[in-house]
Amino acid sequence: MKKALALLLFVSTLAFAQKTEYDTKTNIRYYPDADYKNDAYKAERCVLDIYYPKNTKGFATIVWFHGGGITGGSKEIPQYLKDKGYCVIGVGYRLNPKVTAPAYIEDAAAAIAWAFNNVASYGGDAGQVFISGHSAGGYLALMVGLDKKYLAKHNIDANKIAGLIPFSPQCITHFTIRKEKGIPEKQPTIDEYAPLFHVRADAPPLLLITGNRELEMLGRYEENAYMERMMKLSGHKDTRLFEIDGYGHDMVYPALPLLVNEIKRVLESKKDAK
Repeated sequence: MKKALALLLFVSTLAFAQKTEYDTKTNIRYYPDADYKNDAYKAERCVLDIYYPKNTKGFATIVWFHGGGITGGSKEIPQYLKDKGYCVIGVGYRLNPKVTAPAYIEDAAAAIAWAFNNVASYGGDAGQVFISGHSAGGYLALMVGLDKKYLAKHNIDANKIAGLIPFSPQCITHFTIRKEKGIPEKQPTIDEYAPLFHVRADAPPLLLITGNRELEMLGRYEENAYMERMMKLSGHKDTRLFEIDGYGHDMVYPALPLLVNEIKRVLESKKDAK
C-alpha cells in the first residue's frame, strides 16, 4: 500500500512539474518605433499582445484579429486558445473613421510580419504561423493571406502562412469600405478590397467557418460558400467550409475548437509529407 501511494505521489509530482507555463507580453509595437512619432492614434491601436509557452521550442502561433466591423473592438486573446501549447497573438489595428482602406489591412500585414520575424525569439516556429479572426478580423486575415502585395512590402511571401482560418469573414468588399466609397450596405461589390478578387490556387490551406446560413448576418454564409467554390475552381486543393448549426454571427465559441483541430490537421499533414 505504501509503495502504491509513493508511486502515485511520484507520478502526480512529475505531471505537475511537466505542466507547461505561459507568459504574456502586452502592448508590443509591431511597426518600427519611428512610425509612431507624432501619431498618438497609431501608438494607441497598432500594438499586440503575445501569449506563449515558456521554456518551450518549436510551437505553432495563432495570430488573432478581433471583430467589430472595422469600426470597433480591441485586441484580445480568446480564453479557449490558452493552455493549448500554442502561442497566441492578439492584434490591435486602426479603425474607421479615423483611417480608411487600406490602412487597417496594412496594419494586419505589419502585425503578421512581426509574428514571422519575432516568434522564434519566444521559442516559436516561424514555419507554423496560422492566421485567424472573427468577422472583420476574419476579413483582414483573408485579405492579407490572399492578396500577396501586403506582406510583400515586408519581404514575406504570404504562402509561408501555415493556414488561414477566418470566422464568418466578409468575402466580398467589406461593408465599411463600401460605406467609405458611398456604396450601400446591401449592394454587393467585388473589387481589390474583396478576398474573392484574390482567389488563387497556390494559397495556404483555407478553412472558412460561418454560423447557420439562416441566422448569419446578411449573406455571410453565401459569400463564404461562393469563396469556397471559386477557390476550388481556381485549383486550390485545400479549401473547406464549415457551417455551424444553431449559431448566427456570434459563432466564435463553437468555432474555436475547429480552429485548434485545423491547426493539428495541417501540422500532421506537414509531418506526413516529409
